[in-house]
Amino acid sequence: MNTTTTNMDFDERKNEIQKEFQQLIERKNEPQSTVGNGIFNRYKNPVLTRNHSPIEWRYDLNQATNPFLMERIGINAAFNSGAMKWNNKYILAVRVEGVDRKSFFAIAESPNGVDNFKFWEKPCVIPQTGEPDTNVYDMRLTNHEDGWIYGVFCTERKDPNAPKGDTSSAVANAGIVRTKDLINWERLPDLISKTGQQRNVVLHPEFVNGKYALYTRPQDGFIDVGSGGGIGLGYIDDMKNPVVMDEKIIFGKQYHTIYELKNGLGPAPIKTQKGWLHLAHGVRNTAAGLRYTLYMFMTDLNDISKVTQIPAGHFMAPESSERVGDVSNVLFSNGWIADEDGTVFIYYAASDTRMHVAVSTVEKLVDYVMNTPQDSFISAGSVNKIIEQVNKNKEIK
Repeated sequence: MNTTTTNMDFDERKNEIQKEFQQLIERKNEPQSTVGNGIFNRYKNPVLTRNHSPIEWRYDLNQATNPFLMERIGINAAFNSGAMKWNNKYILAVRVEGVDRKSFFAIAESPNGVDNFKFWEKPCVIPQTGEPDTNVYDMRLTNHEDGWIYGVFCTERKDPNAPKGDTSSAVANAGIVRTKDLINWERLPDLISKTGQQRNVVLHPEFVNGKYALYTRPQDGFIDVGSGGGIGLGYIDDMKNPVVMDEKIIFGKQYHTIYELKNGLGPAPIKTQKGWLHLAHGVRNTAAGLRYTLYMFMTDLNDISKVTQIPAGHFMAPESSERVGDVSNVLFSNGWIADEDGTVFIYYAASDTRMHVAVSTVEKLVDYVMNTPQDSFISAGSVNKIIEQVNKNKEIK
C-alpha cells in the first residue's frame, strides 16, 4: 500500500467534507417572495437539515480507526424544534433522528433567526427516570415566570400490554425537564394525567391563579374522527409533582375540517394586547394518508380556557418540496419566537425531515386571527363568504 497516497486521499476527503459543511451552514437565506399572502413570508432554504449536524458527530476523524473516512453515526433528519430567544441568539431545541430511528435533542443557534444555524458541540443529555425513555421527541421550550426554562417533550416506551409479537405498540407520555442554561437539565417526574396517553403537552408561560397551566392532548383512540380528544387545559400545583387536575377540552375536533382527526397545540402561546395567540396542528385523512397543517386561534387574556377567535382553515400547509420527506404531506411546528420589535419567527418542520422558517409580525398575526372569516362548516357558507367579499369590494370607489 502506498502510504503517501492513502494520507492524501484521507486529507483531501476531510477537507472536502469540511468545505461542504461550512458552505451549507453559512449559506444566506432570503424570503421566497416579496408579495406572498400578506400574513407571513416563507424563506427559501431550510434552516436545518440532517447535513447541518456537526461533522464530529458523524465521522470518526482518526485515520487509524477510519481510514476511508466513512460516516460512523448516520443522521436521518432534523425537525420539530422548540424555540426561544437566549442571550440575544435564536435558539432551537431540535429533534434530531439518527438512522437507528432514535431521536434526541440538540441545541442549534443563529445570530439572526433565518440562517447560519449551528449546533452546539454536543447533544442534550436528558436524565433518565427509573424506566428509561425508548424514544424522545418534539420538545416545547417555555421560559416560565418562575425563573426556569422548561422543556416538555414526548417520551415513548413499549406498551407492556401489547400482544405477543407486536413490536410497534407504544405508551406515550409527557416528559418534563428544566434548566437555567440549556446545558444542564434536571429531570422531573413524567406528567400524571387521568385522561390516558399524552402527546403535544405545552406549558403556559405564566401562572394562572398561582398554578402552572398545561395545554394537553388527551388521546382517546388516537384516530377517532370528529369526536373526543382535542386540545385540553389543566393545572398543576407543583412541577416536581406534575399531577394535572381539572383537565378539560378547550378546542375539540370537528367533522370535515382540517382538524377533524386530531389536533394539538404547537408552541407556547404569544401574549398580545388582544389575547393569547396560539399555533396548533390539525390532521385529516386523505386518499394519500394523513395530512398535517397548521392553524391559529386566540384565547382570552384573562381566561385562557376561553377561545375567542378561530380563523377558518389552515394557516400554513405543505407546499412544493415541503410535501416530500420521511412522512410526506406534513407541516408541524412546536416553536416560534416573538422578538421585542414584534417580529415573529415561525419554525416549522416539513414532512418530518427538515426545519424551515417563516417570518411575520405580532400585528399581522393578530389581524389575521381576528379578521379572517370563521368556518361555517358547510359549503354554502363558504360560497356566501366569498360573495360577501366580492360585493364589499364592488363598493370601493
